[in-house]
Amino acid sequence: MNSEFPTAVHLLVYLANSLSKTANSEELAENVGTNPARVRKAMGCLREKGWVGTREGVGGGYFLKVEPAVIRLADVYRAACCGGLRPKKGTGSSDSDCKIASGISDAMDHYFDEAERRYLDYFDGVTVQDVLNRIVSENE
Repeated sequence: MNSEFPTAVHLLVYLANSLSKTANSEELAENVGTNPARVRKAMGCLREKGWVGTREGVGGGYFLKVEPAVIRLADVYRAACCGGLRPKKGTGSSDSDCKIASGISDAMDHYFDEAERRYLDYFDGVTVQDVLNRIVSENE
């Protein structure tokens, strides 16, 4: 997995913590610890889901359009992650005469699929509001 999912969750939790205001990509990038271009890319995925809106002009930026309690982390994962848990490059070769080298990719795909299913089952029960509540309660 790359950092797209935790970045998207961070952005949503940040916006959920300040529902009454907007945040521009520079402010969000500084908070996340990334660059504004990555923020804009992530926000594009979140905007497509209808969770985030934008305001133009002075004081404009991104804002949360829905209650954070309705945004499930499993849905954020699906919206933000390209490829999920499976590595981009496997090992072995299906052309190999060795049964291990030729079969490892299919075998590992099976396990990655199962791991991702379990991962999503878990995150289906966690919302952006849950993450915000955990942060706030730990800092009190």
